[in-house]
Amino acid sequence: MDFLESKETLTTIEWILRGVVSFVFLLLVTKIMGQRSISQLRLLDFIIAMTLGNIIAHPLSDEQLGLKGSMITTIVLIVLYIAATWLSLKWPFFKHYLDPSPITLVKNGVIQFQNLTKARISIEFLFSEIRKEKVEDIQKVSLAIWEPGGTISVFTDTQYQPVTPADLKLATQPFVLSRPIIIDGKVDLSVLQELGKDLLWLNTKIEPAKMKIRDVILATVNDNENVKVYSGLEKEKVKNSK
Repeated sequence: MDFLESKETLTTIEWILRGVVSFVFLLLVTKIMGQRSISQLRLLDFIIAMTLGNIIAHPLSDEQLGLKGSMITTIVLIVLYIAATWLSLKWPFFKHYLDPSPITLVKNGVIQFQNLTKARISIEFLFSEIRKEKVEDIQKVSLAIWEPGGTISVFTDTQYQPVTPADLKLATQPFVLSRPIIIDGKVDLSVLQELGKDLLWLNTKIEPAKMKIRDVILATVNDNENVKVYSGLEKEKVKNSK
């Protein structure tokens, strides 16, 4: 474990070990921090991400800096991050500081210029985000809000929203979700277990395709327990279409 300490020089193996240990360590601490820290960076998440990057990066490029100290510092920061996240759930003032209230940018087709300044974004950026929502005229926007995570939520006026079967009072089929159950000849046992089925049932379902499980490129199953088997030819079509 000498490679964790500061040294005058490191061998090639010791450099490799530092990289492997740092990679595994960051995977573990990111898992502890939770999914939020890697979804949309907010104030607290951004600070932690920037700090951890610098702490871990330096020992990976300078043999005279010990890796152990960086790991200890990282653990301390993770504890502080979790504590701050917990406090934000208990203290409204602290939560408001970390996650400020959304800012209205457009209301009933009218740009709130004073709020653009407050959010520190330009008109060009606002129009760019609205175009991403496939809205060509800002007057069609009923409400646009600058979210704490750095995104803009856009809601068009009801008269410009797409017509749905519910609006036309049309009967529709229930929603059915399809999921991969076989990929490259390997069965996803968790999906099979969720359905309450076994391999014998799956073999029965793919039997009409005249294939064995190990020969199946892709097979999906939906909520109605219908299994669809895709051939290798269909896989090539997908590749060629990309």
